[in-house]
Amino acid sequence: MTLETPAGHLWRPYTQMRLAPPPLEAVATHGTRIRLADGRELVDGIASWWTAVHGYNHPHIAGAVADQLARMPHVMFGGLTHAPAETLARRLAALLPGDLDHVFLSDSGSVAVEVALKMAAQMWINRGVGGRTKVLAFRGGYHGDTMGAMSVCDPEEGMHRRFGAYLPSQIFCDLPRSAAETAALDAALASHRDTLAAVIVEPLVQGAGGMRMHPPEVVATIAGLARRHGLPLIADEIFTGFGRTGSLFACEQVGIVPDIVCLSKALTGGTMALAATVARTEVFAAFWSEDPAAALMHGPTFMANPLACAAANASLDLFEAEPRLIQARAIAARLAEGLEPLRRVRGVADVRVLGAIGAVQFARAPDLAVLKARLLARGVWVRPFGDIVYLTPALTIDAADLDRLIEAVAAVVTELAPGSA
Repeated sequence: MTLETPAGHLWRPYTQMRLAPPPLEAVATHGTRIRLADGRELVDGIASWWTAVHGYNHPHIAGAVADQLARMPHVMFGGLTHAPAETLARRLAALLPGDLDHVFLSDSGSVAVEVALKMAAQMWINRGVGGRTKVLAFRGGYHGDTMGAMSVCDPEEGMHRRFGAYLPSQIFCDLPRSAAETAALDAALASHRDTLAAVIVEPLVQGAGGMRMHPPEVVATIAGLARRHGLPLIADEIFTGFGRTGSLFACEQVGIVPDIVCLSKALTGGTMALAATVARTEVFAAFWSEDPAAALMHGPTFMANPLACAAANASLDLFEAEPRLIQARAIAARLAEGLEPLRRVRGVADVRVLGAIGAVQFARAPDLAVLKARLLARGVWVRPFGDIVYLTPALTIDAADLDRLIEAVAAVVTELAPGSA
């Protein structure tokens, strides 16, 4: 069968190829701008899916990658090691709270979650405990696009609901925002305790599930109940890590030490793919054995890629040397000031800001194609989804570009909010 299609050979993400307009061709980036082949320059409001925290083309990261490329772009990590990976693991362990000291490097956020789920399941197997085959996750959550990660995403409202018959069955609860929801979570943990391997949560913000924000107390409640029922807690900080919520890691605002943390996205400053799954000593100890079969049986081909590790180390240098967390808090203040008036627009259901994240939720989902086109016409690159239009700019964005983003969102939301005049 041959399809006559103008789409070319590329199959694009989250895209109905038959209906989508041709994508825009990007030819260069700098700072917080994307330059297109037709000469237009767009202010990037989402930092390339939340990754480019230092802006594009930062010379320190580019220099570190160029130096590493000249010496050793890649070497297999099975039986070999190298300084960029050793240094990165040591630095991540020092930055993360408590004894999160054991770093497994992979190549995407979804894989980082897969590794975390495998760690939790095999931890019980290695301890001689059978039947721990399920994970408790939260409605509204999103953890990735691979099969295990999909299974802990929201099973009803999430983008992976079509795959329900293919996925492992998991246990889902509402985030414990109220006494009743806390009691329900406690009861679920008690009821399924002997079949649960772990609990997984996105601390403070459920990102791709709708930029749903919750206070630190909610995460503290989850951590306390997981501990009470003897279950490891997996914190998915793929979105929230590296300054996005105003602290280096969201768990710092909660004051907890998860048993396993997943990191990716901004880990390399948006330069290239890399992820880390970091475990506490108690988890790692279950794999420390005289039995070869007790080893963690996972090993991505490009695990600990030296180029990516060099980029990640350079990104951490910038967090040490430049005021990224102060910048994140300044962005939060400006987002709150600029977006809050939209709460009064008829057809807007909510406005939410946390750190360098701002979200406007429509009462009824607008025509996304029209919404995107109008934002683009104002010279900004923003990618709304569902009933949400959001901003997650680079932490280095200047005041003029941030104001341009806020003004574009405010104008277009006011124009398109269902029910607005």
